[in-house]
Amino acid sequence: MTYKTRIDRLPIPPKDARVQNVTCHFCIVGCGYHAISWPVDQQGDLRAGDNAFGADLTEQQGAMTPNWFAPSMYNIVKQNGRDVHLVIKPDPACAVNGGLGSTRGAKMGVLSYSQVTGTSTERLTDPLVWRYNQLSPTSWDDAVSLVAEVTRRVIEEQGEDGLIVSAYDHGGAGGGYENTWATGKLYFESMKIKNIRIHNRPAYNSEVHGTRDMGVPELNNCYEDAELADTIVVLGANPLETTTNYFLNHWVPNLRGISMDKKRAEFGAAEPIAPARIVIIDPRRTPTAAACEAEVGRDNVLHLAVRSGTDLALLNAVFTEIAAKGWVDRGFIAVSTGGILDTTGGSGDTRTQAVTQAAADGFDEAVRRNHTMIEEAARITGLAPDDIRKAAAWIAEPKQGGARRRTMFAYEKGLIWGNDNYRTNQALVNIALATGNLGRPGGGCVRLGGHQEGYVRPDYPGGRPAPYVDQLLISGQGGVHHVWGCDHFKTTLNASEFKRRYKQRTDMVKAAIDSVPAGDRTRQVDAIMVAIREGGLFVVDVDIVPTQIGSCAHVMLPAATAGEANLTSMNGERRMRLTERYMDPPGRALPDSLIVAKIAQALEASWRAAGKSQEADKFKGYDWQTEEDAFMDGYHQHAGGGQFVTYERLRAMGTNGFQEPAVGFDNGKIVGTKRLFTDGKFNAPDGRAKFAATPWRGLATPGKAEEQARYRFLVNNGRANAVWQSLYLDQNNPFVHDRLPLPYLQMHPEDMAELGLKQGDLAEVYNDNGSTQAMVWPTPTARRGETFMLFAFPAGVVGNVVSKGVNELVIPNYKQTWGNIRKLADQPRAVAGLSFKSQEYRPPT
Repeated sequence: MTYKTRIDRLPIPPKDARVQNVTCHFCIVGCGYHAISWPVDQQGDLRAGDNAFGADLTEQQGAMTPNWFAPSMYNIVKQNGRDVHLVIKPDPACAVNGGLGSTRGAKMGVLSYSQVTGTSTERLTDPLVWRYNQLSPTSWDDAVSLVAEVTRRVIEEQGEDGLIVSAYDHGGAGGGYENTWATGKLYFESMKIKNIRIHNRPAYNSEVHGTRDMGVPELNNCYEDAELADTIVVLGANPLETTTNYFLNHWVPNLRGISMDKKRAEFGAAEPIAPARIVIIDPRRTPTAAACEAEVGRDNVLHLAVRSGTDLALLNAVFTEIAAKGWVDRGFIAVSTGGILDTTGGSGDTRTQAVTQAAADGFDEAVRRNHTMIEEAARITGLAPDDIRKAAAWIAEPKQGGARRRTMFAYEKGLIWGNDNYRTNQALVNIALATGNLGRPGGGCVRLGGHQEGYVRPDYPGGRPAPYVDQLLISGQGGVHHVWGCDHFKTTLNASEFKRRYKQRTDMVKAAIDSVPAGDRTRQVDAIMVAIREGGLFVVDVDIVPTQIGSCAHVMLPAATAGEANLTSMNGERRMRLTERYMDPPGRALPDSLIVAKIAQALEASWRAAGKSQEADKFKGYDWQTEEDAFMDGYHQHAGGGQFVTYERLRAMGTNGFQEPAVGFDNGKIVGTKRLFTDGKFNAPDGRAKFAATPWRGLATPGKAEEQARYRFLVNNGRANAVWQSLYLDQNNPFVHDRLPLPYLQMHPEDMAELGLKQGDLAEVYNDNGSTQAMVWPTPTARRGETFMLFAFPAGVVGNVVSKGVNELVIPNYKQTWGNIRKLADQPRAVAGLSFKSQEYRPPT
């Protein structure tokens, strides 16, 4: 019997089963899968000619055979209204994962909506409106007409700033090019909405303004570069757990020396080659660090366990050392760089701070501005000076014979959501530029990412920095809030105050709705507007499942996810593919792009009925019948190279797709771009990347230094392999929920003993920002006074204790949070049977 589903055996796919392309819709790696489906009353046979594998299943299959599937990959779903068997299994021919399946992607089957097996039955199936003191099912026309009427009335009274929007900006299940274009067209073209925020941060901004302002977009290499590098530097990331198959299929082969043949083929005899070494910069001993040491030995792994928030001082010291040793690529610097960005004045609009100088002067000025002695960096970071020197040598010291070292730099949330985000990002790019490790095999300076990407929108009509939307909502501004695939109750900072104020404001509108008959739309909207004038907030939530923020909504609209709709995205090496629709969405759920079309058409009708035809005309152009219509309207017409890309061509490209940007279509294939900057030209008017002035400024986010001084424990936080992001699907999956019913808080056993805590006990983390809860996980490798908690976990939200402090571009600092800890209770019953063994990988003995 499969784990808590109603399946006691797995069927054999027949040879004529339907096979469709799927890209895993969870993490940014974007592993390739196939969806195999066939009628529920049919089954294949063991004979090779009678099953979809073409294999003799009467024989024992090899250990790495693709001729099988796990129970987690299987389900029974609706396809065109009929029950079918569904298997979603990894594609061995995909260059990304080579047949590997992560704990996320390999559950796509069992996470599918099924009325037969009972999986994901929490999914939203019908539009819901608040009436009779509850959310009640209604028709699409009724729901969107209410949305349109209230939205129009608010804009008439408050202007377009009265409409506040929260929206994804990524690909995968909660985004994709179809959906980002649709929402962008509605809010940035038909309207000019400035008060909009992203799913996991409180403004409309990039997490990587720093690297972009230098002319270096953040996704600039290919996954193969991890197999070709001499050294991999990873900062603030835990790729074994969060980009699993990128790490296993591309990093580990290089560390083990398995990719030597690939290096020989790429470089010939021009330079010496060897298995890669890895530098890991992270305050915590992550499972990635442990796995690297287990695989290749400590001699080839350098873990720099910096004090939290001091990465910038370390990077400046490495940059200084590399420059002093002459381990730089002067030819690259002269041809491909020019000038220096100086943003030390602290202006939010950092784009205006460029100081243009001669090519060589940009580098030399950066060395002068960022000069940091190794001993000074050691004092700030807590590292041994010799380890900083070793890191610099591993990164940049020429190889035997004088060949330049090929170093790949990778970073993620530890940098992006950490101290002085903008300058720390730039300090890392400074090193990549100085060593010429951009645009060359084995190089790159890239973010590792969370979701896949899939962004194509009209230009944002606001300025930079963008409005701090959470503070607008807290302070009572805005009258209507459209929420697309976000749950800020779990994924924002200052969450305790945000939730309190949000509930107060939305409850005012619920009371107003309940005060009039539901069937009298005119009186209903009038009552809503009275409540809004008094400080209330009307909320429209578009999602696939009920959410915490959705509990405050007055209208909920059910969305289809990837596989229930056609969806395009790109992964961390800009590899774009089409996930084909392989099943029906639940009930009357629709793709987000078609929900946008319904809202736009309702807004057109509402403005026209109000006698304002000029406003109504702004909402023309949404006559999409399918998600492909939205794709052709958006990506095909507006993305760089989009004219070469269609659904038909993407289907033919299979699970390997092409790497953006597309540059042509030849011999039946879309021609892509393997890695960026191979011509030495960067994203700047003159084609030259800029160095940046990145002086160490201590804890730069307002209030963080005071918080550190006041509280005992660092509350570091992040993601883990066992759960996906905010658990929007995992929270109702018994396999995941039974393993982690609560977020864990990793603590050193001696700290636990001093607080009277045992493994699995329920602890409260608290400070002046708020409080939250977690189960305690003894972790001997943790440093005293430093803890690690899961981010965005619904049963214990770490954002409750994160302060409202942001940088000058309104990027949150989730990582440097301090609080106190106390026992709430002995371990709950749901925790009693859990294992609290170390999560570190250790080789068999």
